[in-house]
Amino acid sequence: MKRLIIIILAVMGGSFATLSAQNAPADACSMVREGDTFNVGLNLNLSTTDVKSNRMVVFTPILVGEKDTVSLSSVGLLGRRRYFYYQRNEKRYPEVFENENFRTNDCPDSFRWDESMPFSKWMDGASLKLHRQVYGCCNDVIEESIIDLRQFNDYHPVFRWIAPEAELLKVRSLQGSAYIDFVVSTTDIRPDYRDNRRELDKILGTIDSLKADADITMDTIYIKGFASPESPYDNNTRLAKGRTQALKEYVTQLYRFDEDFILTSYEPEDWAGLRRFVENSNISNKAEILQIIDCDLEPDPKEWKLKSTYPKEYRFLLETCYPALRHSDYRIVYKIRTYTDIEELKRVFKEAPAKLSLREFFNLSSIYEPGTEDFNKTFEVAVMVYPDNPTANLNAANAAMGTGELDKAERHLAKAGQSPEAVYARGVHAALKQDYARAKSLFAEAASMPDNSSVKDAAQEAHTEMDKFIY
Repeated sequence: MKRLIIIILAVMGGSFATLSAQNAPADACSMVREGDTFNVGLNLNLSTTDVKSNRMVVFTPILVGEKDTVSLSSVGLLGRRRYFYYQRNEKRYPEVFENENFRTNDCPDSFRWDESMPFSKWMDGASLKLHRQVYGCCNDVIEESIIDLRQFNDYHPVFRWIAPEAELLKVRSLQGSAYIDFVVSTTDIRPDYRDNRRELDKILGTIDSLKADADITMDTIYIKGFASPESPYDNNTRLAKGRTQALKEYVTQLYRFDEDFILTSYEPEDWAGLRRFVENSNISNKAEILQIIDCDLEPDPKEWKLKSTYPKEYRFLLETCYPALRHSDYRIVYKIRTYTDIEELKRVFKEAPAKLSLREFFNLSSIYEPGTEDFNKTFEVAVMVYPDNPTANLNAANAAMGTGELDKAERHLAKAGQSPEAVYARGVHAALKQDYARAKSLFAEAASMPDNSSVKDAAQEAHTEMDKFIY
């Protein structure tokens, strides 16, 4: 919910016959918008008020706008003779007793108004005024004045969106791991052996999905094979290298890829994978086992030390962890064509938004009215596709601030980087959260940063505007 507040320490000039010229009658007031409700608070300083015995002074706060006005309840201060006269003739003057009133000698040092009303657009820019009327002995107004207290200004942020750089080539990749079983000490692939069909389908299914998409062109496939630390290092080297080559040949033959389309590498023993497993487990002697894994011993002496020192734990690792260390990691690099037609952008956004570049998301947003649901959704989906991109997060933060979702905006701003646009957006966020001093500082920072041409003018204007809200 959007909540805007102005705390005002008002110092009003002017002399009053019945009030001290050195002291302001209203020493503090507030105007608050909270959603659809507008709250007005006002402190009236009565400590120096002096009302003649047969006079009455009435104070009425008034909210005055271009198209409408609203009067708050009045408070009256009655001189001694006037007070007792109304007491004796209460039935003749019922309107006097509808509002708060005090005898001068008994009045408090201050009086506080706290009133709420439905917010209307005309209140943006409206002024809070204090109407003072002095009544003589015949109930005639013999003196009156209207004093300006303060103008209410609703903060209207100006957002600065960033157009991302266009990608000359939209290069993406898909990756995964396949756990293919081989007969002991062999390197030939048997698709029907154990769960090999399912594991091979991980790779083949990814290739098939990319080949079936007319917008995508595959560029390269990378395969890296791993063996477990079990057995001598030289044998594991042979197995990792041979099994990786076997997988390359299997895929190449199925799809008739060129020989150099699939690039391979291998790692004889996956000690890093073993370490991750141990670190995330509750295995006994965990710290000591990690020390062995991290030590500078050669692979074979290291494995022997682990096996001989902690035989029980080694058997556990051999059964539960080592099979997963025999795997083939793959990464398929591909290109996606560029979309320029608006209708096509709409279709891809709906069906497969991950195929869009950040610039294409931005181009799509340009067909919608800023602040509309479609406009904001474009940036929300863009940051889902590119969750760590500063530009995506900045634009998503602006969209969230536009709908009053300040907590969501704050999360995006944390990833928006330190560009002038990001600093400016943090200033907007601070202003919307009513931290006007911080907002002013951030706007000044954005205006003084290098390469700030896109936000300099807006930052300078916002910096000056904050003076309306800081008292």
